[in-house]
Amino acid sequence: MGAAIEVPSASEEPATAAPPSIPRQRWRLVVARDALPSALVGRELMDAWESAVDRTGLPLHRPVGRSRARVAFGAPVPAAIALERELAEIVLTEMVPGWEVRDALDGRLPDGWRLIDLFDVWLGAPALAGQVAAADYRVGLGDVAEAAVSAAATALMAADRLPRERMKGGAPVRYDLRPLVAGVWVIDAGPPLLLRMRTFSHPSLGTGRPDEVVAALGDLAGATLEVGTVVRERLILAEELGTTR
Repeated sequence: MGAAIEVPSASEEPATAAPPSIPRQRWRLVVARDALPSALVGRELMDAWESAVDRTGLPLHRPVGRSRARVAFGAPVPAAIALERELAEIVLTEMVPGWEVRDALDGRLPDGWRLIDLFDVWLGAPALAGQVAAADYRVGLGDVAEAAVSAAATALMAADRLPRERMKGGAPVRYDLRPLVAGVWVIDAGPPLLLRMRTFSHPSLGTGRPDEVVAALGDLAGATLEVGTVVRERLILAEELGTTR
């Protein structure tokens, strides 16, 4: 005779997987961090953020296959430098008022971070990282002559090309910095002399970095310019520039 087939009783419901959570609301966070020599970056930073957000008690959306909610930053977070208005996003499975989201996040972000503002944004909007088109930086150069740096900034903006080299994959790669620089201005003669610069983020050309802009200014000024402090003041979305990505 064949083996008996066990039929589950009415009280023994077959196990079913939990239904996937459905996103209902998307919050854009404006956050800041002081300059920290040992600041977390990369995967360690994302782990710290996701753990912190998980502890808030908010109804977080967890993508299929993930045990924690995802925190999406607008741009890679650089090490050490101060950040004044970074953009990040979280998604919720319930509609939650702004004051409740703020209360849940305040004082619970990773060490060194603080919440500046938050906005309820359209759930169907493109991914935040794809919307970031530029960034504003404030850079201190120490005790240098304002006239020389101002002249170099004018020459830089008038240049058609700015051939540079950067390391990529352990090897130097030549590129043109000029399309990645929107503007450079002396805002305080100092000391320390302060520059403000706006650099573009381009899908294929990469991102203009403050140290590369300062190096180009030094070449044009015929002097070595030492970077003192760097602050990323804010990220700029394509819609603010009247462009699309």
